[in-house]
Amino acid sequence: MYTLAEILPAQGTWHEEEYLWLSSRTNRLIEFTDGYVEVLPMPTDEHQRIVLFLYRVLYTFLKSYTTGIILTAPLRLRLEGGKFREPDLLLLMSADDPRRQNQYWEGADLVIEVVSPDNPNRDIVEKRQEYAESGIPEYWIVNPQSSTITVLRLAEDAYNEYGVFSRGDMITSSVLSAFQITVDDVLDAEA
Repeated sequence: MYTLAEILPAQGTWHEEEYLWLSSRTNRLIEFTDGYVEVLPMPTDEHQRIVLFLYRVLYTFLKSYTTGIILTAPLRLRLEGGKFREPDLLLLMSADDPRRQNQYWEGADLVIEVVSPDNPNRDIVEKRQEYAESGIPEYWIVNPQSSTITVLRLAEDAYNEYGVFSRGDMITSSVLSAFQITVDDVLDAEA
C-alpha cells in the first residue's frame, strides 16, 4: 500500500497540471510557486468574519456602481511565471472581463489578503511582489495583528503605498473611487 507522499511529486518538481489536478480534488487552500505546493492553514473565526464582511460591503458597492464581480477563496488566481495564489478576495471591475475564467482567473483589478499569523511574510512581502509583477492594480493587506489595512497601488511594476490605515481611519481605494469604509468596521466585523 502506497502513502500519498509516495505517489505525489516531490516538492520543487511539481508542474502546473499536477497542481491543478490536486487543488481540484480537495477543500484545502493550496498555492503553487516555482514547483512547490503550499497547503495554507485553515482560516480562523476572525479571518472569516473579516473576509465575509468585506465581501458583503464590496458586493453591495459593485452592484450599485459597476458591473463588477467579487469572489472569495477558494478560487485560484494565475500569476506571472505560472504561479497560483488563492487570495481571500478577488475583484474585477467588469464581470465580462476576459481574465475571468472558470477554472481560475488570469488577473484581477483588486485583491485582498487577510494576514495569516502562521507566516505574515507570505502576505506582506511575497504576495506583494507577485501581485505587482502580475500587474494587479490594487492590493489590500488587512493585518489584524497590527490593526492596519494597507492599500497598495501599482506604479509600473511595483506597489506604492496609497495609504496605511489604522483604527479611526477611513479606507479609500484608487480602483473603487467612491468606496469608503472604516478600519474599525472591518476589524470588528461580526458574522
